[in-house]
Amino acid sequence: MIAARPDPIVDEFVLAPHVPVWRDVLRRVSRNRLAVVGAVIALVVVVMGILSNFWTPYPYWQQALGPTFQGPTRAHPLGLDAAGRDILSRVMLGAGISIEIGIGTSLLVSVVGVTLGLLAGYYRGKLDLVISTLINIWYGIPDLLVALIFVVLIGRGLQNIIFAITITRWMDMARLVRGQTLALREREFVEAARASGTRDRQILIGQILPNALGPIIVQATLIIPAAILLEAFLSYLGLGVQPPTPSWGAMAAQGFQALQLAPHIVLAPALALSVTLLAFNWLGDGLRDALDPRMRR
Repeated sequence: MIAARPDPIVDEFVLAPHVPVWRDVLRRVSRNRLAVVGAVIALVVVVMGILSNFWTPYPYWQQALGPTFQGPTRAHPLGLDAAGRDILSRVMLGAGISIEIGIGTSLLVSVVGVTLGLLAGYYRGKLDLVISTLINIWYGIPDLLVALIFVVLIGRGLQNIIFAITITRWMDMARLVRGQTLALREREFVEAARASGTRDRQILIGQILPNALGPIIVQATLIIPAAILLEAFLSYLGLGVQPPTPSWGAMAAQGFQALQLAPHIVLAPALALSVTLLAFNWLGDGLRDALDPRMRR
């Protein structure tokens, strides 16, 4: 008698009897060099951002620390800007602003997107039609335009910027979770829970959400660099955080006019922004590969 062939997708998730899934995910991420480099850089940026709230080499607002446009020196490793402020101190504080916006946006997007995606995918029908139509309409509006309108309407400020960026990014998470929910609601364990009289809320939170957690984590990680980049655009246009609080985008915009005279003013925040975006993208790609069932062979 020939034994039935196991489900290929389910079989790919079967690990050794005593190896937890998340330990296997960490092992796979650790084998991805770019993901490890990205995680290390992201950790350094987060630590630098936290440290900047308690200590910086110089007060970020203090002017006339030396000649304006002064290049890198031992006292000021990244030089001084047009007002004689220490660029290293401002880059450090800008890291905290960027991480706060990136993580804050990611958390808020996850709450909104996961909630709408679960409801649309599980209940389907008119509710799904309304949410899907709203997603499609929102996709037709440029992200930067939506963020600009909301910042102008509700005003500048860290919380307002996080809310404005969330408005432009919730659709990706909602669409992802909706697709995952549509697939999972037809699985045997969900049907068994439904047949046993389990409430819909318990099925959504206890059955569907945990099984869709992998893609959600990946998407939440990739939202962080997207939010940081959009905030940099807003700051470059003068609609970011209120001065004198530094932002990498605002620092680059302020130094652009003196690019030929003092390129270090632009290069320092631009390089910090680029490295941070690459780090989170590498980390997100590594998590995606580690959590992909097709890679578990």
